[in-house]
Amino acid sequence: MPYDASLDDCLFTKSFETETDRLTVSVYSYDKHQKKVQIARESKDAEGNYRFAKLGRLNKEEAESIVPILTEALGHMD
Repeated sequence: MPYDASLDDCLFTKSFETETDRLTVSVYSYDKHQKKVQIARESKDAEGNYRFAKLGRLNKEEAESIVPILTEALGHMD
């Protein structure tokens, strides 16, 4: 069964931004199944537009900044 975007419900999303990156924590439920947390990184290109980037490793500032967002996201997973 192929992925169907219309079945993917975003229940929560919040971002942390720096000068060059944006980290977004979201909670999704696909086809009313188990809720799952997603963490995504986007980086700004030369024109200032955000583009998807590999999440990779987090520096201390990034990790400290998304912990409260992750905690908030967990509240949407009941």
